[in-house]
Amino acid sequence: MTGNATHRFSNTAILTVQTVDASQIVTSAAFDEQLGDTYQRVGLRPGLLQRLAGIEERRWWADGVSFTDGAATAGAKAISESGVDPAHIGLMVNTSVSRKHLEPSTAVAVHDALGLPSSCQNFDVTNACLGFINGMELAAAMIDVGMVEYALVVNGEDSRPVQERTIDLLNRPDTVAKDVMGHFATLTLGSGAVAMVLGRADRHPEGHRLVGSVSRAGTEHHQLCTGDNDGMQTDLKGLLAAGLDLSGELWADAAAEFDWARGMDRYVIHQVSKVHTGALCDRFGIDRALVPTTFPTRGNLGPASVPFTLASQADTLTDGDRVLLMGIGSGLNACCLEIAW
Repeated sequence: MTGNATHRFSNTAILTVQTVDASQIVTSAAFDEQLGDTYQRVGLRPGLLQRLAGIEERRWWADGVSFTDGAATAGAKAISESGVDPAHIGLMVNTSVSRKHLEPSTAVAVHDALGLPSSCQNFDVTNACLGFINGMELAAAMIDVGMVEYALVVNGEDSRPVQERTIDLLNRPDTVAKDVMGHFATLTLGSGAVAMVLGRADRHPEGHRLVGSVSRAGTEHHQLCTGDNDGMQTDLKGLLAAGLDLSGELWADAAAEFDWARGMDRYVIHQVSKVHTGALCDRFGIDRALVPTTFPTRGNLGPASVPFTLASQADTLTDGDRVLLMGIGSGLNACCLEIAW
């Protein structure tokens, strides 16, 4: 059986989306320097991250600052900016891929740091790079049916531990060029945090309404990118090809209900690399001038990348603009979510 999962939202709006930058800038040139001997030995030229991915730098959290701290700080900013009384937040969803423990959930630490009420449900929702969008969908569904009045979706990511381990791994004397390319995606990651407050649209006409979302699964590709706290292995070409095909199928089937092909005012695409962004634009005929990018200076922030990039555009969007969030997550899953700004 094939097809999309489609949902239209009836009464949910984004009240605010806020970001927190990790403080330490780590350049791709610094990674090249650390991997210089390996590159020379296996016959690869430095500059792969800049040339292939278009990533000049990414960020790491400072010593003593965790991704959970970042998520909590972003959450506090979002709550303050929204003007919502924290006592009225009935749901907090953490969508981080990064995690220190298998249990308890990361959400409990963020909930505690924010001092949210005991009546606020809190849990993790993880789905690779689509986690935040899925968290938005879940929050909107609960708001639409009246389960909660306000929801907070948070994310904090920390690329430093896995990147340090990967550099150590690639500097082993038995490393070959295939190993470098298999771990290449790990070096594109970045650290940062983001949070979004959602509420009832009928009570917040100033908000930005969620219109509808479409998703499609291609889980036969779940082995193309696998990772844990020690490293990530990726079939770069296979992942790109399968992701484009899956997104193309989603896009074609969604055309019966959504007129996205006629053009949106902004396309917020999950930030992977210039190759990935360019390929999606070419496949769907998207004007690249309408596609903001954050990967050159932030890298791939995982599930934080779509809302982080959306936040960067907030001051440039006007009432009535149509915004399409687009992402492909390892596994594979693809999703698009339309917002009426």
